[in-house]
Amino acid sequence: MSILLDIRSLYVNYGGIQALQDINLVVRAGEIVTLIGANGAGKTTALRAISRLLDSRSGSIAYGGRDITRLRAYEVVRLGIAQVPEGRRMLARQTVLDNLQLGAYARTDRAAIGADIEQQFERFPLLAKRRSQLAGTLSGGEQQMLAIARALMSRPKLLLLDEPSLGLAPLVVRSIFEIIRELHAAGVTILLVEQNASLALQTADRGYVLEAGRITIEGPATELLADERVRKAYLG
Repeated sequence: MSILLDIRSLYVNYGGIQALQDINLVVRAGEIVTLIGANGAGKTTALRAISRLLDSRSGSIAYGGRDITRLRAYEVVRLGIAQVPEGRRMLARQTVLDNLQLGAYARTDRAAIGADIEQQFERFPLLAKRRSQLAGTLSGGEQQMLAIARALMSRPKLLLLDEPSLGLAPLVVRSIFEIIRELHAAGVTILLVEQNASLALQTADRGYVLEAGRITIEGPATELLADERVRKAYLG
């Protein structure tokens, strides 16, 4: 598989703190790769650096062989990277349909946008029933579905998912991860940050463990599931 995302020697400061130190990470086309670690380890910072919502101090981020380290966030979206942020971040006072249209803001192909909206409604039937409902009135699980659908409206080749299970009931979490697997089967490459390390590693092809801004362990997800250090720290 070809390398889609290639991060080398990345350092990122956040609020005067060195949040990421010497990060080297690769995502190949067609993979699900997960980044696990404790709260405050730097997982969200890593996704925000890839999305160009945060500047890096040094190092490089390449996507599809192109250096994107200094691009602006909207340019990264146009290249094919979309992020589903932690906490969903809906436009609460706008409808489900409005939020989906916002996801396509970087596109100009109006007819195709309309077709993609209908495709998202087919993928998420609950959203179809609520297309005219204000996003802020949806349940947590429905908001997470909308956040994923909104990101898919940019037609990403690489989807960054930040804590998709956060605050959701176990049954809803199972449904969200079924959707993640379906997207993967449809050819979307995924970089997943997830507090539920066991579920993340059961879903992913490979994983990285981030501790205090550094990658300390990496490998196939099955090996990380069996690693005594990972089991003791993250799997309970």
